[in-house]
Amino acid sequence: MSRPSVRPAAPVPGAKYPPGNGPFPALGRACHSAWPWNGFEFRISNFEFPLNQRFPRHRTHSQGSVLILALWALLLLSAAILTWVKFIDQNIAGSGERNNGLEAKALAHSGVMVALNPQVTQQTPLLSQWLSPTRGYKVQITGEGGRLNLNWLFQAPQNPDAGRMALFHRYLQRRGLDIQQQERLTDCILDWLTPGNIPRINGAKADGAYQPPGRGFFISVDELAMIKGSPPLVSQPGWQDDFTIYSDPPQIDLQSAPLRILECLPNVGEVNAMRLLKVRQGPDGVDGTADDHIFSSVSEAFSYLNIVPNSPQAQLLAAFVTLNNPLNSIIRIKSTGQCGNVSRLSEVVARKAGMQPIILSWKEL
Repeated sequence: MSRPSVRPAAPVPGAKYPPGNGPFPALGRACHSAWPWNGFEFRISNFEFPLNQRFPRHRTHSQGSVLILALWALLLLSAAILTWVKFIDQNIAGSGERNNGLEAKALAHSGVMVALNPQVTQQTPLLSQWLSPTRGYKVQITGEGGRLNLNWLFQAPQNPDAGRMALFHRYLQRRGLDIQQQERLTDCILDWLTPGNIPRINGAKADGAYQPPGRGFFISVDELAMIKGSPPLVSQPGWQDDFTIYSDPPQIDLQSAPLRILECLPNVGEVNAMRLLKVRQGPDGVDGTADDHIFSSVSEAFSYLNIVPNSPQAQLLAAFVTLNNPLNSIIRIKSTGQCGNVSRLSEVVARKAGMQPIILSWKEL
């Protein structure tokens, strides 16, 4: 086999040609080992190229990495923008709900102010006003005398009234307390109210952190929950709605007492109590609204309780009940204001006597 035609070329000044470089390294190494041509160029089939020539490398790998990083940056930026938009949206919604809450509270207070007017009764149309289907207030007025007055029940705790204690026990029985629980709570209440250190049979006096005040009366309904023996009662929902310390006169008001209180009265029972309640509440079946029936006298109320006037049963019952005038008695006002989907409730106990009502209690619920 003949050798390729090779023509020596003049060396390039200052250039270095290491062995094996160029597009054909095997050929370069062969030529270098055969002939001392370092620093020369050679020709194969009339094609000349230097021994140190290099071809450019492809950069596809680095370009793909840059593209992936750019896509990740766009993804993170999009996520940050979406999070920020959601945060702004939540702030706007929260601000709107707070504004609705303030307006609902203002509407509830408007209802309270209307109800406190000396000339306003349960039949006054202004007790329910709506500026739109979701913006307005509604007021419910009930007599405070429909609740059990704790200070009346336990008046003279050193020598409590037997009839009132029997009424209290009937109430506790309807609340599900057994005989032992009834006796325990009653004795603990009497020990709570009376001074001294000698407890009753089922009662409790001062012991460590438990310190009965012995003042002779209650200063709030919530105080009942502080007394030993009360958990079976106060653990039940709505127990506070059955008691008061504000009613005057303290007897049970037939115009506002609920079924649970009415059926505890002597010689009444559940059937007679439901009959009176149905007449009193009117067509809507709710106390404290415009369609309520107002009894003209105690005798009229007794007729719905199946109590004959001037009978022994009537005389016994008369010691426990009264009939209050809504215009001149202590009332409980429940005013609900609504704005949008937000509602607020204000509950006020006030004495309506004369032109200036006296507020006894105000709660925001």
